[in-house]
Amino acid sequence: MAVLKHLPEDFIVDEVSTIVPKESGRFVYFLLKKRNRNTADAIRDIARALSVPETRFGFAGLKDKIAVTSQVCSADGISAERLENVNVQGVSVMLLGFGDEPVHIGDLEGNRFRITLRGLDLLPVFLPKFRNLYGVQRLSTQNAQVGKHIVKREFRQAAALLGLEVRGSDVVGALRKCGRKKLIFYVHAYQSLLWNRAAMRSAEEHLPVVGFGTEVNDGATRSVLEEEGIRPSDFVIRELPEVSAEGSVRAVWCEVKELVVGSLEDDECFSGKKKVVLSFFLQKGCYATEFIRQSVAR
Repeated sequence: MAVLKHLPEDFIVDEVSTIVPKESGRFVYFLLKKRNRNTADAIRDIARALSVPETRFGFAGLKDKIAVTSQVCSADGISAERLENVNVQGVSVMLLGFGDEPVHIGDLEGNRFRITLRGLDLLPVFLPKFRNLYGVQRLSTQNAQVGKHIVKREFRQAAALLGLEVRGSDVVGALRKCGRKKLIFYVHAYQSLLWNRAAMRSAEEHLPVVGFGTEVNDGATRSVLEEEGIRPSDFVIRELPEVSAEGSVRAVWCEVKELVVGSLEDDECFSGKKKVVLSFFLQKGCYATEFIRQSVAR
């Protein structure tokens, strides 16, 4: 049984950013390095240490928690000196320069990975390309289910899953206390689950990520929507308009680039087992956990 992320150092991720720092500008660009922390929590703790709102910070994407990662972030209205001296556990900051725009979601080419896979008996055959499924870190155990309840206007069920206290009949108000970012994340998780199910059935190269405005022309997506009892227009959520979700398109396959696979070595963490170190590049939106899962599951 292959073991992934036994140690944070087993999963090293370095973002390949599209941001080009300059010598001056409104926004400070910095490299956020973290260990065993997710991106949102690291930014939250930096903001608290500096006594500023989290909204002052920007980043291109969320990085895994059980990992050692680096990514480019931006800060608005915070001096370079204050940033450089911030003290947060499991986090370090390196100044890169300045710019006129914040770092937005998607401002990256992809990520480089260096992964140690443990608990092996034999060396897996790693795939040159794999089905581009959304990973479990996006779907989690209940994220997609909460999103489904929101899309289907089953707000009380969504609140119950989240363990929210509902006073009277104001279920929507209770959900809003989670904040827009969390609620839209749940809806996006449901969109991802629908896409995964369609992608497992389809021979198409691209499939729609269903949201409002999506035109469904393929049989796989159509059958998934019928099974779920929903339509693209259901993603216009009038009771919670701030979490209405638009559709998009996603490639069904992801190519693994610059793949280097090391030799089997003795695994110091699992007696009698082997480990292997591999490095590779994935374009943005592709999940290394899915590449590993699909390779070792063959």
